[in-house]
Amino acid sequence: METVIPSPVEQEVRRLRALQKNGLHDQALAGAQALLRDWPENRDLLLIAAASLRHLARVPEALEVLARLERLQPSFSLMHQERGLCRVALKDAPGAIDALLRAVNINPALPMSWRMLEGVYRISGDVNNAAMAADHVATLAHLPPEVVAATALFSDGDLAPAEQMTRAFLLTHGDHPEAMRLLARIGLAHDVLDDAELLLESVLALAPDYRAARYDYADTLVKRHKYGLAREQVEQLLALEPRNPDYRILAATIAVGLGEHDKAIAFYRDMLADVPASSPQAADINLWLAHALKTIGRVSEAIDAYRAAAAARPDFGDAWWSLANLKTFHFDDAEMTRMRAEEAAPRTGAVDRYHLCFALGKALEDRDETEASWRYYERGNALKRAESRYRPQVIETNTAGQVAVCTRDFFLHREGWGDARSDPIFILGLPRAGSTLLEQILASHSLVEGTQELADIQRAVLDLQGRDPDLDNPRYPGVLEAMTAQDFAQAGTRYLDDTRVYRTGKPFFIDKMPNNFRHVGLIHLMLPNARIIDARREPMACSFSNLKQLFAQGQEFTYSIEDIARYYRTYLELMRHWDAALPGRVLRVHHEDVVADLEGSVRRMLAHCGLPFEPACLDFHKNTRSVRTPSSEQVRQPIFRDGLDQWKKYAAWLEPLKTALGDAVTRYRD
Repeated sequence: METVIPSPVEQEVRRLRALQKNGLHDQALAGAQALLRDWPENRDLLLIAAASLRHLARVPEALEVLARLERLQPSFSLMHQERGLCRVALKDAPGAIDALLRAVNINPALPMSWRMLEGVYRISGDVNNAAMAADHVATLAHLPPEVVAATALFSDGDLAPAEQMTRAFLLTHGDHPEAMRLLARIGLAHDVLDDAELLLESVLALAPDYRAARYDYADTLVKRHKYGLAREQVEQLLALEPRNPDYRILAATIAVGLGEHDKAIAFYRDMLADVPASSPQAADINLWLAHALKTIGRVSEAIDAYRAAAAARPDFGDAWWSLANLKTFHFDDAEMTRMRAEEAAPRTGAVDRYHLCFALGKALEDRDETEASWRYYERGNALKRAESRYRPQVIETNTAGQVAVCTRDFFLHREGWGDARSDPIFILGLPRAGSTLLEQILASHSLVEGTQELADIQRAVLDLQGRDPDLDNPRYPGVLEAMTAQDFAQAGTRYLDDTRVYRTGKPFFIDKMPNNFRHVGLIHLMLPNARIIDARREPMACSFSNLKQLFAQGQEFTYSIEDIARYYRTYLELMRHWDAALPGRVLRVHHEDVVADLEGSVRRMLAHCGLPFEPACLDFHKNTRSVRTPSSEQVRQPIFRDGLDQWKKYAAWLEPLKTALGDAVTRYRD
């Protein structure tokens, strides 16, 4: 195993901890304070300083250091544990219980926190909770110390040392269910889902009654979109604990994944009956309930549920943004006042704050308060971009690789490879380019199934990238050159098998993942007879629409003018390459053309897909199918022109965008 050399600050942290262990708290404090001048945000140094101050009976100062640490690391379990110990020193039992519970909820492998909770509960006369804490102490005492230590590291986000410690333990001690489960959870955190699934299968073979492992296994299957198998696992758990909230939440998530939204709604309503209306749990459950209601077009009920979520937690940015994201919803004056106050409050966390900013941007846009609206959009984007690790160079490197590898000759030498079935219709391009409208039109045809934005092509790419990919020198797309006809046929078959869960028997189905434009070559090699449609929108309108959209996940390129402009230009470059390398393979549909000539555009798309014309495609807004994208309410209305030029109201602030897009503003029609 590779030896990891600790950094200078890590060496100092070890030295200071040794001083603490020997009771030399004054020296440990002095050393930590000196080092904090150079590393003011180091969580270990701050924790050492706080613990040393507590041991020196300077508890108020220790709490001040912990408040500083919480602002930097709000989910650091040892910070909450140390605060609990400070509260014990102050004989503040309620404060101690609150802090220690926060610690063990983040990190259940904290023997000290459980022991202190047991003591405080007993002093408070709470016999039942004291017994519960004692059970946790006993459970941890029976686990190997290495597994407890690795679990603690994992819970606080220290994945690399947790994995190193767990693998070393398993190499020495062989199969151990808890250690194997921990390694699977580390794999989940790294998004290595196949390894996690295999590990958890092995754990359950060794310990079939291990409920936590069965729950993790079901959760892994959900992440792999294996909803049918996941349901089998959750049903076993619910048979044992029908009211367990975690099991019911996962069961509802599975129902949503399978498109069984009525079943998910029933789960959520049942859960709400078990929690107080003003609790944090009620806020989350109401949000999930509202999402499910919105998806199937029950908008008025969704609004009520979103409002209930915001009432349960007034700074719940996701609830406010979800209301704004209905597109057809308008806030009243009282709601505007509440949102402004919550966004401005110092206690509001960054995630809630940027959700509120996007919600206020949309609300003020609806009121034609354009400058104030832009300021909130601008602030929300800046906050979101600050937490993002997006690097445009990664996308541009991939694009260059696609152009170099996927030439016309490359495809000619592989003609006829892949799975020959023609079931999928891929709609791809940029988000907010009108793809949901095209999906709704085609899904209104009697032979076509509308599904959702499927992640299966993205997962195939991740498999081709391999473990620990070098983003600056990736294996994919170069690895395509070494793949055989059988490899591509198997990949195409796997795609069709894995997506069958979203289908009900119609001969064709839609995969509307926008990002698939980066993988047209792979799609062609896997599924040579699949139809592909490029949904394209005028660049200023498309880019502005992305800048004011807060996505639930992914699409990290949308949170700055520079990033979205670079991405749009890269998209044009790559689509132009696909047109040259695979002439006629992709049908380009401009959003503006669909608005101007709906019937002509519909007939053109149906002809490309080999489908007969059906009038229902013109009445797409009457289709009651579930729609999960931000445009869900817009595609339930007749087509309208209002959105085409919305960006022009913001033209005064979008000159940098026009400059960054350059000639894309004209050549997007080429």
